[in-house]
Amino acid sequence: QVQLVESGGGLVQPGGSLRLSCSASGFTFSSYAMSWYRQAPGKEREFVATITGTGSTDYAAYVKGRFTISRDNGRNTAYLQMNSLKREDTAVYYCRGKATWGQGTQVTVSS
Repeated sequence: QVQLVESGGGLVQPGGSLRLSCSASGFTFSSYAMSWYRQAPGKEREFVATITGTGSTDYAAYVKGRFTISRDNGRNTAYLQMNSLKREDTAVYYCRGKATWGQGTQVTVSS
């Protein structure tokens, strides 16, 4: 069955960086777009970034220029490099692919 497992979250100071990973299994990874979403406490889940199987990317305006989505089709893994983190980036970050959600990983930006 399709399975997505996120990792790499944690506590970071404002201005810091984190890299999230999403390890996929149960489907032909290279054939599907992969996306990252996030959900802050009390807010709706929102789109962050997406990457097609061939590497085309798109970003939400509030992360453009700070976050970079990438993928390694040989490792069945998608990544989200997050730089210049702000307190408002605090959220649970979810990976999505083939109509399936991962379990999420917490990112907390605080001093």
